[in-house]
Amino acid sequence: MKKIFGRTEGIRGSILKEIESLYYEKTSPELIISFETAEKMAFFSKLIKRQIGVLIDRRGNIETVIIGTNQQIMIPDLSSYRASSGRLKGLRCVHTHLKPDEGLSSDDLSDLALLRLDLICAITINAEGNPEGIFYAHLIFDEKSKTPYYTSEKKEIYDLNNNCLELISSIEEEISKKTPISKKGKSSEKAILINASDQSKYEAENSLDELEELAKTAGVETVERIFQSRKKPDPKFLIGKGKINELSITALSKDASIIIFDQELSPSQINSISQTLDIKVIDRTQLILDIFASRAKTREGKLQVALAQQKYLLPRLIMQQNTAFSRLAGGIGGRGPGETKLETDRRRAREQINRLEKELKKVQQTREKQRAKREKNNIPVISIIGYTNAGKSTLLNTLTQSEVISENKLFATLDPTSRRLRFPREREVIITDTVGFIRDLPKDLKTAFKATLEELESADILLHVADISNPLMENQIEAVNNIVSELKLSHIPMIMALNKADLVESETIEVLEKKYNAVSIIAKKRPSLENLYNILDKKLDDISELL
Repeated sequence: MKKIFGRTEGIRGSILKEIESLYYEKTSPELIISFETAEKMAFFSKLIKRQIGVLIDRRGNIETVIIGTNQQIMIPDLSSYRASSGRLKGLRCVHTHLKPDEGLSSDDLSDLALLRLDLICAITINAEGNPEGIFYAHLIFDEKSKTPYYTSEKKEIYDLNNNCLELISSIEEEISKKTPISKKGKSSEKAILINASDQSKYEAENSLDELEELAKTAGVETVERIFQSRKKPDPKFLIGKGKINELSITALSKDASIIIFDQELSPSQINSISQTLDIKVIDRTQLILDIFASRAKTREGKLQVALAQQKYLLPRLIMQQNTAFSRLAGGIGGRGPGETKLETDRRRAREQINRLEKELKKVQQTREKQRAKREKNNIPVISIIGYTNAGKSTLLNTLTQSEVISENKLFATLDPTSRRLRFPREREVIITDTVGFIRDLPKDLKTAFKATLEELESADILLHVADISNPLMENQIEAVNNIVSELKLSHIPMIMALNKADLVESETIEVLEKKYNAVSIIAKKRPSLENLYNILDKKLDDISELL
């Protein structure tokens, strides 16, 4: 016998067995529910003074029987019923309401949206305990509609022959029309991006632009962008509960497989949102970590990313098995002999962090020896810094006629690269390309990349490359300068190079050159670098005189 879900305390065993008999009821697929089943549910509900619900599949079989309170039922976990692309769950929920004119509640409509049910229905009961009427609702995908639901007026209980399967089929047909068709070669991952903050709309859109670029770099296609202005974030969902309901419907209609938040989420927020929406949820930090993990090529880079990931995951290891973190960390849950699986995972994570930190310390010691050797040989060091995708690697390639990987993607270069560069008068320098900076760089990444960033401390000159064609250039310059200040590198002489000058009006270039005391360049064209060569050479002379 299948079990009853919900609250059964205080109900005699004989009555429970009678309620369990609902599992044997059969409804024609064309009906919302048979009159005989509705009659039994109303009788039992009146008898125990609680709501009773059933979940019915499209063949008319009752899959689940639920006993609730006098106010509501709690639908159990439906994660085993996976809704495929452009489809609903394949289940309709029918439950009793104890008052004759009590329609569908906001909780009912939330369940309809969040669980992707075919229908949600409420049977009203009269004073004699008989089914009197029925309300039902289903999702709609009309952009002109003010609400994502269609809610019926009260129908007579005998008016149940309403071509139920035909109605569900038409809803899914509407979903498929709204679902974007995947283009050949596009990633199977489709994302909804969300910014929930007190930023202005302009600032939020710019921030979402960058998040979309990050998603693109990670191989994820953006299908929707959402901004919600909030002075105070919701402690459970970050965004409001109403927005969560809308999000479920948007994810269904857009065929989204992942939701990416522009703000960092707490472990409990990721858990709550993921469980509520039954969809993968990550934040900006996790997205950047994923990109770094895919870009790291050297042993050092892989160690640094692995350390950052472990530090990010450690506080997010929780005990529920079907959560965002089980998908994120490879499965967590259950009890083992002696200690919980959760405790085992946490202990292993701490051991992994300790091991990685020791290995990175050895890397740091090797770097210190290399720096000492350069200083002994009196070879000047120029470190190229700048916002990610500003053109640093391209400039290094052009200056040194080398072939460092250079792509029009964020964090195309992750592992630091050093090359020798010969100036006139046989002057030789080391020029290094470092990982690109980005605003709000995750603190765990800053810690993990300490050995790499410390390389900047031995620089004689910081060559700051900015993308003059980027509308957010000034914000990016400010973000880089803030990081330089945080790393306590402000004492090192800095030269500003405004890259991609061929994409901007000459008047704009003149204004920005004066504002930032900078030189404009086209990183991929060697002739355009003459002024930069001269400025670097002069700065090296000034440094030599001071030594």
